[in-house]
Amino acid sequence: MSKLYPLPLSPAQAFFECPPLLALTIGSVFGSLAYWASKLATDGDPSLFEEPSFSHLVPLKGVEMALQPASVEIGDGNPQGETRIRRSFISPDKLVTEPLPGMRVLPDLLIQSAKDFPTTNAVGWLKEDKIWEFYEMSDYKYWTYTQLLEEVSKMSNGLAELGLTKETRFNIYSATKPSWQVMAHACSRRSITFATAYDSLGVAGLEHSINEPEAVGIFTNANLLKTLAAIISKAPTLKYVIYDEEADESIVKNIRDARPDIRIITYDELRQLGETKAHEIIKPDPSDIACIMYTSGSTGAPKGVLLSHLNLVSSVAGVRTLLYEFMSENESVIAYLPLAHILEFIVELTSLSMGVKIGYGSIKTLTETSMRNCSGDIKTFKPSVMIGVPAVWELIRKGILAKVKAGGKLKQSIFNAALAVKKSSLLNRIGGGLMDTVVFNQVREQTGGNLRYAISGGAALSKETQEFLSKALVSVLQGYGLTESCGMCAILSPTYMQYECVGVPVPSTEIKLVDAPETGYLSTNQPNPQGEVWIRGPSVSRGYFKRDDITKESMTEDGWFKTGDIAQWNQDGTLSIIDRKKNLVKLAGGEYIALEKLESIYKSCSLVANLCVHADASANRPMAIVFVHEKNLAVACEELKIGESGRSISQMCHDEEVEKLVLKELLLTGRKAGFKPLELLQSIVLTDEEWTPQNGLVTAAQKLNRKMILDHYAEAVKVILTLSSAFSN
Repeated sequence: MSKLYPLPLSPAQAFFECPPLLALTIGSVFGSLAYWASKLATDGDPSLFEEPSFSHLVPLKGVEMALQPASVEIGDGNPQGETRIRRSFISPDKLVTEPLPGMRVLPDLLIQSAKDFPTTNAVGWLKEDKIWEFYEMSDYKYWTYTQLLEEVSKMSNGLAELGLTKETRFNIYSATKPSWQVMAHACSRRSITFATAYDSLGVAGLEHSINEPEAVGIFTNANLLKTLAAIISKAPTLKYVIYDEEADESIVKNIRDARPDIRIITYDELRQLGETKAHEIIKPDPSDIACIMYTSGSTGAPKGVLLSHLNLVSSVAGVRTLLYEFMSENESVIAYLPLAHILEFIVELTSLSMGVKIGYGSIKTLTETSMRNCSGDIKTFKPSVMIGVPAVWELIRKGILAKVKAGGKLKQSIFNAALAVKKSSLLNRIGGGLMDTVVFNQVREQTGGNLRYAISGGAALSKETQEFLSKALVSVLQGYGLTESCGMCAILSPTYMQYECVGVPVPSTEIKLVDAPETGYLSTNQPNPQGEVWIRGPSVSRGYFKRDDITKESMTEDGWFKTGDIAQWNQDGTLSIIDRKKNLVKLAGGEYIALEKLESIYKSCSLVANLCVHADASANRPMAIVFVHEKNLAVACEELKIGESGRSISQMCHDEEVEKLVLKELLLTGRKAGFKPLELLQSIVLTDEEWTPQNGLVTAAQKLNRKMILDHYAEAVKVILTLSSAFSN
């Protein structure tokens, strides 16, 4: 039986259960802080992120625990060219399909939760009181689970009164808010398939998401009507436009003038229509398509992924089964990511199935940066669980470091010393409560002070950022999934907390790795079998809407979906993602580099807001296009006296000395992460132009649009590659 350390104890628990240990810890805190602070002053910043040695530590007396493998091999024999299939250790004999007995389709979920948690607050939202240069918001207002179900029922009746049926399709083009979920569930109660559209879509993307599914109705927000008006004459199947909030009447008139045959009503009017007559639920079959969820389009036109009720409910069952022991109905989740993204949708559905309270916010009002006379959403709501994508966590990390730096060298030294102590000392095993109180509580108050877990998904998160936030803020658990897997197919359970790992297969999915011989990732590699991730199970999509060609290419006859991601099985049964198959690039020397892996690390550099790594077969090392972090770069130039004070960010980006500074910091970041020489950047292009979905340089899900970026900066990239090639020859 393996010997492991116990779960973290609070200071109070440590006092009662092991008083000498607490006394030792109190002395160690201040002694270690003094040591590290003096070392920082004399030696500079130590490497805070090297793995500590615990060889000098022993488990507490009488504590002995066994950590079983996170996944279990099933089936017989040793298949050629692939690993054996693995399933979650929780449910190795079968894949789960129901969060609770009898919960088989989306309508079941809310009906059951309203029975189990009738008076519990289900969803909350803030109302914008004023929008000038800054936002002012009201306090949170809530619907209970009973009220949420009543709202869904009324809107479902309203759709029935309009004449929408199981044969029609509906589009949801809206920001993340309660009405998004209400309309999705209202459609499900009528067995109406709904298609999704990111609220950041431009006219081409919106037109595609309406016309391909031949949507008859659309729900949107008043501020999005202008984009809808631009394509309304090109959406012949649309008959109904429903919008919430107060609209500009001139835009509504433009839609009516362009399409007098369309009926335009407000969200409140649809509710009133639904109050006039009750309609029976038209309950869908589990195999019916609930949603056509459009991908963000990082590799071309958005693809519509077919998600059945079985897929959605099984995904909820998998996540819930895996995390149930770590969560309760007393949790509160802050919701601000796009609901058109599968990660946010499944997290919210899982929360609703467990009676958890959801508080809606937005990226614009999440923190106090753009607020006046009130706190940001996260401080107001005080969530216990927060979901984010790497871009959000990078911003939070850089924001914390900027505030610490602004406090002066003494505070900065104490903070860095505390971080080093917390990472490498005995505090790891007793929870570090005193250290948290002395140093880190102010950091945690910025997120409301109640955070217990954070989950990162959507793309790879760098080890440096995950570890920093896990020590200074809250444990950050990585997840892995795709739209095609209907959300997460692996999550890092707190039981297996570690870095550079996406964790445990969810119990609704089974996974195997298939050889990718052209890149050297093989199932026979030791000690870690590697290969392309293939997934199968009740939560995995059956394919793409009207794209049989792509479906046949990516799905096998026996139900396996080829993800295109390269991964490895770790010795504890957890999974680590290495990169996307298509983002593995062969250099001139014949070696492969993983672009997304490099980007996840380089983005943690404080001078970088975003970055795209590029290489081709003629290059010996990669280069990068860097969207700089304006504030941090300005501070760095000021401190190092590079150029004149008060220069614009554009001027800085064209300064050769600034370019050298940024490249130097990026190389330092890469070396700290243990990059091989061929993974270190050879050169960079600096830009102050923000990368947004509107200019097409990132997708609506904030993923890099490589083709657009390389086309946009083609001239600068060509010059660098030509110079690099000439230099290497």
